[in-house]
This record gives sequence, structure tokens and C-alpha cells, in this order.
Amino acid sequence: MATIVVHDLRGWATDKHRITDDYPYGGGPGMVMKVEPIARAITELRTMNPGAAVALLSPQGEPFCQHMARSLSSLPGLILICGRYEGVDDRVRQFYCDMEISIGDYILTGGEIPAMAVVDAVLRLIPGALGSQESVSDESHSNGLLEYPQYTRPAEYEGRAAPEILLSGDHAKIVAWRRREAIVKTAQLRPDLIEKAGLSGEEQQMAMKIIEDMKEKP
Repeated sequence: MATIVVHDLRGWATDKHRITDDYPYGGGPGMVMKVEPIARAITELRTMNPGAAVALLSPQGEPFCQHMARSLSSLPGLILICGRYEGVDDRVRQFYCDMEISIGDYILTGGEIPAMAVVDAVLRLIPGALGSQESVSDESHSNGLLEYPQYTRPAEYEGRAAPEILLSGDHAKIVAWRRREAIVKTAQLRPDLIEKAGLSGEEQQMAMKIIEDMKEKP
């Protein structure tokens, strides 16, 4: 079970207008999130959950991935700091955060959307969140490969049939087919993942042949 709480940073501002941003030192456009209210918020929230990690959502952070999501899902708590405007006073990153996370090499208006992406990816890995934990172990990026193709009824639609092997009931052959198709899909769509996927020698040769054949296509 997990609880999600959204906090208004203005609750930790102490001036009359509850200001949480200010002009950047050195000049330049935009505003910068102030260190004081964020630091106060982190201190108070960590008191409430001493084991919680603090992450700043930022385009400069470590790229978010399935491995990181799995690591975060084992934590007793996670405090996500959402930046805005030109960013956050760097003292927040240096002295109050445990990590800095990026969901991609692009800029958003704020950290709210990245926070939602991180929360969704992490929560679904907590035992009991999904109907079957096998869904977590078989899906894309969980084992270094993209997920194998999925099919359901009808067995044939407009002359296009689902792979016959999936209807065979032969579990061993289905497992082998899914493994092979996962490697094929990864080699075709994300060849950059192949090297770190932990493939056997035979699987590696198959993947590299697919990649080379694709390079030769006009």
C-alpha cells in the first residue's frame, strides 16, 4: 500500500505574500525557486518519514529508467521536488537532495509531469499494485529487452492470424518463442539495449545479424 500526498510549497514560505521564487543573481530572464521554503519543506517531511529519499526533478538529472524505478520502489518513502520557471536554487540540489532525476532530454514548464511519471512507474512495482507480478517481470526494460509481441482473441482478424505457437498450449515452446521475439524486437527498435541485455552467445549473434541486416536496408 502507498500514500501520495501533494504539498503546496507556499506553506513553508514565511513572508506575508508567501513568495517561493525570486530574480536570479547575476541577472537573466525568468525566476528561480528559493532555497528557504524548499529546505524547510524537506526538513519537515523527512521528520515525518525519516527513511524517505529526496529527489529533484530536473532536465539535468540522471536519466530515469526501469532499473531506477525498481530501486526507488524499495524505499520507505520518496519526496519529489518539482521545479518551476528557470529552475531551483542550486543549494537545494547540493545540500538537501539525495538525487536528481530527468525523464528525458527536453524541457517542460515544471516538474509536475515528471513527478507523475516517476510515481506511476514506481508504484506499479510495489507488490500488490498489479493483478499479477508476472506482468512486471516480463514487460519491456525489466530484463534488458523490449517486451515480446502480445495477442488476444480473435485468433484471426481480416485474414491476419495470431502466431500459431501461442495457441499450441506448449508452454516451453511459447517461452522460447517469446524470448526470441523479444530479442528480435529489441534489435530492430532499440539496438542500443542489446549489448547490456545479458544475451547468450547464440542470442547475441542473432541480434547482431538483425542489426547488420537493418543497416544494409536502403
